[in-house]
Amino acid sequence: MDKHELGRYLRSHREKLTPETVGLPVAGPRRTPGLRREEVAQLAHISTQYYTRLEQARGPHPSRHVLAALGRALRLNDAERAHLYTLGGQQAEPPGPSADVPDRILDLIERLPHTAAVVLDARYDVLAWNPLAAALLEDFSARPRRERNMIRRYFLDPDPARRHYGITDADGAFGRFAAGHLRAAAARYPGDHATQELVRELLSSSPEFAALWPDPEVSDHRRLAKTIEHPQLGPITLDCDILLVPERDQHVVLFTAEPGTHAHEQLRLLAVIGTQQLT
Repeated sequence: MDKHELGRYLRSHREKLTPETVGLPVAGPRRTPGLRREEVAQLAHISTQYYTRLEQARGPHPSRHVLAALGRALRLNDAERAHLYTLGGQQAEPPGPSADVPDRILDLIERLPHTAAVVLDARYDVLAWNPLAAALLEDFSARPRRERNMIRRYFLDPDPARRHYGITDADGAFGRFAAGHLRAAAARYPGDHATQELVRELLSSSPEFAALWPDPEVSDHRRLAKTIEHPQLGPITLDCDILLVPERDQHVVLFTAEPGTHAHEQLRLLAVIGTQQLT
């Protein structure tokens, strides 16, 4: 880690931005170009003192979490973010599935008020969701991070009615897809402890998963129709599309309904009531 190079890199990108470009109010005249240090710290959710020490080459070794937050705050592109990791003494590519959801994807799912959207990593951990997804599936924020994995939930939840959020799966299609998908992810990330531990847990605790694991088939479903048994509104039949975010090895799952249909009206109702009836 070159602290002086890191500090210069942070300062250079800070000076290229303005409050307007990052959605901050302009507070009085500025003697120097770019954002102030406290503004970058605010955007990155770290202390101004800590950020100042990083710029002045006096800070401690930054974690991947801090570098990811700084990359988002400074609006770095993929190549710039990779260089930031290198200067910070971290691997440019994560050893396991990336948990850094691109800002454009977070903005996208927030701009879809009548679409339930979740973002999954390669391990099928739920990384981000919009309010309608929380109302349709569950309030993910109320779950410990470890319990937000859709594959673990599917195979290991003790309540069969809850294990796939009430989504119909009579022929076990999701189970086959999940086993094949996790098999491929484990091959891509052989050194990732969390992925390998998930595989070991499923093999030892789920006979169904253990039976599917040897199958080399990896399915590639991108558009499906799913019926979700919602606890308040009953069955809701929706289109399910899966979009890829290849640079992060992530998936955006979108649940939609044709305008004018009963399912569309149910989604509109859920958008109004949110999670208030789910607690």
